[in-house]
Amino acid sequence: MMKAGIQVGSFHAANKTTWPQVDAGLRRYCSMTQNPNEPRGAFLHGTITRRVLVTFFEVYNELGKGFLESVYRAALAKALNSVDLRVDREVPIDVFFRYEPIGRFYADLVVESRVIVEVKAVRSLVPDHQVQLLHYLRATSMEVGLLLNFGPKPQFKRLAYSNNRKHWLSSP
Repeated sequence: MMKAGIQVGSFHAANKTTWPQVDAGLRRYCSMTQNPNEPRGAFLHGTITRRVLVTFFEVYNELGKGFLESVYRAALAKALNSVDLRVDREVPIDVFFRYEPIGRFYADLVVESRVIVEVKAVRSLVPDHQVQLLHYLRATSMEVGLLLNFGPKPQFKRLAYSNNRKHWLSSP
């Protein structure tokens, strides 16, 4: 299902040794991102996000539920590196107000300097989690983010925030 620039998906694994049952949302998402040369209907950085999502489910199936976010974050970073994706962990992001730095926060993972990945290990994703990722996207020149939940049921949300909407990118 697609809502206001947010790709929503949820999956249920029968056991840890099998690939999870994939719902129509991910099937459609993967079909739209398989050919990076196809502009019509393709998602921005779709090839990267598809590889991250496939790796997310591999990590979830291997580790299962119940660990702290830090464990999943480390495992996901290691798994993404093993599929030749460049991953930076705990990336500092400065927040500006009227062109002056006023604060700093840290993104869990940044993949290929293009996609912010926020890792959660909660019962279910709530709107506040999306807001957190949206703020990360608004504060950077990156336009795509993934919110990954290693909860009782693996979940993901894909957010996009165009640089055209970021007035701070233009100099005063």
